[in-house]
Amino acid sequence: MMSASGAIITPQEYIAHHLKNLQVDLCTFELVNLQSSMSFWVLNVDSMFFSLLLGAIFLLIFSCIARGATSGVPGKMQTCVELVVDFVDGTVRDMFYGKSKLIAPLALTIFVWVFLMNLMDLLPIDFLPYIADRILGIPMMRVVPSADVNITLSMSLGVFILILYYSVTIKGVGGFVKELTMRPFNHPIFIPINCILEGVSLLSKPFSLSLRLFGNMYAGELIFMLIASMLPWWSQWILNVPWAIFHILIITLQAFIFMVLTIVYLAMASENH
Repeated sequence: MMSASGAIITPQEYIAHHLKNLQVDLCTFELVNLQSSMSFWVLNVDSMFFSLLLGAIFLLIFSCIARGATSGVPGKMQTCVELVVDFVDGTVRDMFYGKSKLIAPLALTIFVWVFLMNLMDLLPIDFLPYIADRILGIPMMRVVPSADVNITLSMSLGVFILILYYSVTIKGVGGFVKELTMRPFNHPIFIPINCILEGVSLLSKPFSLSLRLFGNMYAGELIFMLIASMLPWWSQWILNVPWAIFHILIITLQAFIFMVLTIVYLAMASENH
């Protein structure tokens, strides 16, 4: 197997190369050549770039459709957007019984944004990295933001902040503290046990939310890499096409699950006992 530079590499080297992010050390503004760095001040530039790019594409498409929407016979793009909006709105109405006007737009943003990030996994594994290497001189690049645990964890931390905000705003500080200390056992003697149980339950939400999406997308990306590393280019379609068709279901399902869990967590935080 040959790399973009023309050198012959082994399948193990091929996979290891494609698992590396384009990282920049914020202290020195130099590229980090290791697969991962122990420094906190390291930024995965490729994951950030594609996340922001896909978010901008989402906003551009939906804003253009909203400005040009018609009450007559809608076009194909308007119909598609309306179906997505109605689907998300129905899901929110079925799960969230509060009065917040933020939940529906947040759910729509999460579903479409995560779906677009997952959709990048269907691009040929060497397409964008080859262009980046040959034209831009970028030595490494990962194009699936949701296969980077930093991206999924940052999104889930944003949801976690909203959980705390709704819990304190609706229940008050005293009500939130009481929920952590007097559940599930409503007796002062069980306060330490309640704190441990409720604390673990609360803190596990962002980690489970992020690791579920990351694990599925990382595994899907890895399978594409294995196919590309083990088969010649002219025969890769034999396995790539069936897996890509099945992967369409996975990327859609993972975006839906991330959205649904966000709605459920915020609905639980908004309950006023």
